[in-house]
Amino acid sequence: MNYVWDFAILGKYSHLFWLGLGWTMAYTIGTVILGTLIGFVVGILRLKRWPVIDWLLISYIELFRCTPLLVQIIWFYYALPVVVGVNIPAHIAAVSVLSLYGGAFYAEIVRGSIESIQQGQWDGARALGLRPWRVLSLVIVPQALKPMLPPYVNQSVTQLKNTSLVSVIAVPDLVYNATLINADTYRPLEVYTVVALIYFAILFPATLVARQLERGMSYDRA
Repeated sequence: MNYVWDFAILGKYSHLFWLGLGWTMAYTIGTVILGTLIGFVVGILRLKRWPVIDWLLISYIELFRCTPLLVQIIWFYYALPVVVGVNIPAHIAAVSVLSLYGGAFYAEIVRGSIESIQQGQWDGARALGLRPWRVLSLVIVPQALKPMLPPYVNQSVTQLKNTSLVSVIAVPDLVYNATLINADTYRPLEVYTVVALIYFAILFPATLVARQLERGMSYDRA
């Protein structure tokens, strides 16, 4: 196959790559923050083991963890408006689904990290007369942050990759803008090679950070 690569043709579309990257980073940062808040609240509530509430929280977590994110985005954007009778803008659908999806994973990270703290830490804090919420905020959560950090960073890296799926509902992220460039140039190999390199340039350093954090945790246990 004698294909002639021509990346020069993409030069005049650089603004679309930058615009798409900007939206991708904005969606990533926004949904990581919202997902973290959701995950922290859900993770803390799961520690209480209130039967009905815990069942609802587990249902939420498993629903989002056990169904494909692409299906969730499509369903939320196309089917949910039919159910509730209200149109949902694409950006609202994208942020909502990505935040809830990330929150389901963050919740289990929070819960698991807190439950990894030895029971003696809880008992010792209670013996000092601290109220339950102060035990959690002053003693347990600060200790849980260390084992929480590596999986949290890994999930946040995955969240950046997941934003590429919102292009299916015409959210102007990097992948969606790439489809516009491809439609104008008919150079899919060059276009998506550039997109892949952009993602790699952002994600590879982040994965190195996550790996270093995991290695640090391993040394601490040793």
